Amino acid sequence: MDILLMGAQGQLGLALQPLLAGLGTVHAVGRRELDLSDAPAIRQYVQQWRPQLIINAAAYTAVDRAESEPQLAQAINGIAPGVLAEEAGHLGGALIHFSTDYVFDGMLNRPYVETDEPHPLGVYGKSKWLGERAVQATGTPAVILRTSWVYGLEGSNFLKTMLRLGQERDHVRVVNDQWGAPTWTHSLAQATVTMIRHGIEQGNCVQYMQQHQGLYHLTNSGATTWYEFARTLFALRPECTATLTAIPSSEYPTPAQRPSNSRLDNRKIAQQLGIVLPHWKDDLQECLRELP
Repeated sequence: MDILLMGAQGQLGLALQPLLAGLGTVHAVGRRELDLSDAPAIRQYVQQWRPQLIINAAAYTAVDRAESEPQLAQAINGIAPGVLAEEAGHLGGALIHFSTDYVFDGMLNRPYVETDEPHPLGVYGKSKWLGERAVQATGTPAVILRTSWVYGLEGSNFLKTMLRLGQERDHVRVVNDQWGAPTWTHSLAQATVTMIRHGIEQGNCVQYMQQHQGLYHLTNSGATTWYEFARTLFALRPECTATLTAIPSSEYPTPAQRPSNSRLDNRKIAQQLGIVLPHWKDDLQECLRELP
């Protein structure tokens, strides 16, 4: 297959690249090569490479900064995915697009299912929801994967921040009233590649995507709070000697409000595609084994 990977320098893109290599010819593009806020440039780029499959792992992910840069966030998260889907459709191809738990307001007291109505609290979540709708409106065979609390050893994320603060500070305060599933980039990438491989094995990946197109939730199993995630991390890394204190979100104000419940129900993708990710604690241990 000819695969175009967007977001090559992001934490998910970096996890995807080595795993995609065995599936065909992969052209990985990052922000240095293509400005995703420039729709005409996106169209020209896709037409130049003419992929059978586009994987959009690119996003504007600065949740708080998005509150002061709504137009840029909307261009990258809300408009670009639809442009990619439209161009993939013109080529007879398919799209895999990643979205977020932040499309929900967190007010439900159960894990969110795919049919729950989004109600984002901030600019970032709104822009990602617009992107989902833009992709769906094209009619192109597309799989949208909503995930949550993504981390890895590359890029900027909660895990890396806690590893640093745990060694630099005596005390670290972490919110303990937001619930979700930390999701390792490697497992997310593995699941994506498994889905693509299933399509290839069935003889036509685009047709497979068409048969299974739609919205799926995909996170590590289990749920926790940011504080418990940090506490588990510190227990596994003795160099993190800082004392952790659990605090409510009200004591850590941010420009963008976060949902208190980010739990996503993964049963649909398990039942329809046979994909189940490990428990978050197991994947955290696997991830940390890669550290020196």
